[in-house]
Parts: sequence; structure tokens; C-alpha cells
Amino acid sequence: MEEQVNRMEMNELEALTKMVISCMQEQMQKGNGFLVPVGVSNRHIHLSQEDVETLFGPGYQLTKKKELMGGQFAANECCTIVGLKLRAIENVRVLGPARKQTQVEISNTDARKLGINVPVRESGDIAGSAPIAIVGPKGAIYCKEGCIVAARHIHMSPKDAAACGVSDGDYVSVKVDNERGTTFDKVKIRVDESFTLEMHIDTDEANASEIKQGDKVIVVK
Repeated sequence: MEEQVNRMEMNELEALTKMVISCMQEQMQKGNGFLVPVGVSNRHIHLSQEDVETLFGPGYQLTKKKELMGGQFAANECCTIVGLKLRAIENVRVLGPARKQTQVEISNTDARKLGINVPVRESGDIAGSAPIAIVGPKGAIYCKEGCIVAARHIHMSPKDAAACGVSDGDYVSVKVDNERGTTFDKVKIRVDESFTLEMHIDTDEANASEIKQGDKVIVVK
């Protein structure tokens, strides 16, 4: 009988704990901030179809390794990127599908290794950005511009944006609630029906703030 009572008390305590946690999360979403999972973005390459064929051969099509949000995918194909004085980084993943313009996204640590000065830009904003060479198994290309450090941003669906109280193109601040206690400012909101809720930062930012893939941060605006 005593064992039954103890079990009932434990069940009640467990249910109460779950309810408290749920209330805390709800208050976090509605009042003190909006929780967002983090995706840590490693260096990668976007290629035009013309450059795909230069690097991998005439008529070549990128092959899919892993689905990503927004209709993108991590391809099986990798290339070597080359900076000044022939400094190189091998096995850089290509993302598909092919784009109108070739673009290489790296971290500042990568930029120092390659010996190039790379601006922080939004994806697609490559005018006047850093030059880079890309080497594939069947050829090589030299881009006079196209290498950037991607500006941190948050992908959201319209539903998530409404819940967070933000719109496409807004800028917010984001708090990392861990031992480092980092706050990221100037985080751009990107809204699209095809997006899954996720903040994208590069490996330098993740290492400095001790964030791992899948950790959650708080939009504090």
C-alpha cells in the first residue's frame, strides 16, 4: 500500500514538473523571448551550372547527398578552394541545386588560412567581394568576386514569424543562455513558406559562443 502511495506521489510530481516546464517555455515564447534552434554552417560552395560543368565535366549534374531547407541540398560533390599564394582548403562541400552565380561561403578563420580579405555579406550579395579559385576533378575556375563570410540570420516560416512578432528583413538580437552568455546583434530575419525555423551561424561564431548544432537561442529583439 505504501509503495502504491509513493508511486502515485512520484507520478503527480512528474506531471507537475512537466506542467511547470511547459509553462516556462510558453512564457519564454510569449514574453521574454522566442526560442530558435541553431544550425552551424561550415564552409561550402554554390555553383552556376556553367561552373559545375567546368569543374566536373560537360553535362554534369550535381547529385544529392542530404536534403536541406528551401529546396536546397548538400551534394556529394566537393572541391578545393584556393586563395592567394596557392593556399588551399580541400574537400569543400558543394550545395545544390545550381544557382545563377557561383558563391563561396567561408569563415574568417578560413579566410586567414587562404590569405584573403573576405567581407561579411548576405548570401547572394557578392558584388565587390573577395576573389577565389575553385578546383574540381575535371577543371578549375577563377572567380574575380564571390567569396564571402555569410552574415548570421534566422530562417522562419510565416507562422513562426507571426509567433515571434517579426517580419522578413527585420533585424533582431539573439541571446545565448550558456556559460559564455553571448549576445548576437544584427541578426536578419528571413521568412519563406519553405523555411524551417533555424538560426544560421558560421563555425567561428559557434566556437566562440560554445554553441553546438541544435542548441537553442533566444530572440530578445
